[in-house]
Amino acid sequence: MNKQTLIEVHNRIKPFIHNTPVLTSQLLNEKAGCNLFFKCENFQKMGAFKMRGAANAILSLSEEERQRGVVTHSSGNFAQAVSLAAQKLGVKAYIVMPENAPQVKKDGVRTYEGEIIECESTPQAREATANSIKEEKGATFLHPSNQDEVIYGNSTAAIELLEEQPNLDVILTPVGGGGLIAGTALAAHYFSNNCKVIGGEPMEADDAYRSLISGKIETNESFHTVADGLRTHLGDRNFPIIQKYVDKIIRVEEDEIINAMQLIWERMKIVIEPSCAVPFAAVLNNKEEFKNKNVGIILSGGNVDVKNLPF
Repeated sequence: MNKQTLIEVHNRIKPFIHNTPVLTSQLLNEKAGCNLFFKCENFQKMGAFKMRGAANAILSLSEEERQRGVVTHSSGNFAQAVSLAAQKLGVKAYIVMPENAPQVKKDGVRTYEGEIIECESTPQAREATANSIKEEKGATFLHPSNQDEVIYGNSTAAIELLEEQPNLDVILTPVGGGGLIAGTALAAHYFSNNCKVIGGEPMEADDAYRSLISGKIETNESFHTVADGLRTHLGDRNFPIIQKYVDKIIRVEEDEIINAMQLIWERMKIVIEPSCAVPFAAVLNNKEEFKNKNVGIILSGGNVDVKNLPF
């Protein structure tokens, strides 16, 4: 893994993704006490950064593998990303989704011609169902966050952010399965001048915070967080990258996530999902640490059920 690999990945997926805008807000800068640069992956195709990793993963398959299709398990954004990337490349996509996944995300998958197979809402049920489809159809399994091709694809959001803002002191991302922060950390390592990477995580699902302390992958007992995209745990491909290149993880409370989300909706006039608001909440609640710094935040996605907002 080197800088050239990431450049090749970025060039490979460019025809299939948007180079999303970087937005700023004077008012939010004043509130946070630093210079904020929001990389708006809520404007990405299918509405989230996941399109980057999904496109790279499918483009990395052989012709024979593409003919047999792909399978993944996801509560939403990766499901939509794989469906859309597969549709664009003429590949069949089987999507295992928990039965309680947001309807807006199920509708998105169907729009992109993904075939949904529902299962119970546990990680074990997701994996078992995906494995049975893999066996039955010969489809290639794509992991939402714990796969090299996906991590490298995800790195391209931070690469673009650093191209536009080369003087960032720190980039923050939300942490769920670890695929975005691992990719971001690689991008910062190879493409920045000493830019730190920090994760934001809900108190209610703080497995990555605990994993960095214990030195092994921890899991969550509860998943009672409004940040539905962050209810997963790290994997053996992304955890070593996170250990090596991520500075730290900051935890935030549920009300802080909701407040940060509402601020972005009201002040920036853009639609983001709760998971996106977690790193912004981390900045707002640790002002001393970020004071006067140039801070990049990757707004990971905007696929939210507008009939069911937390504020």
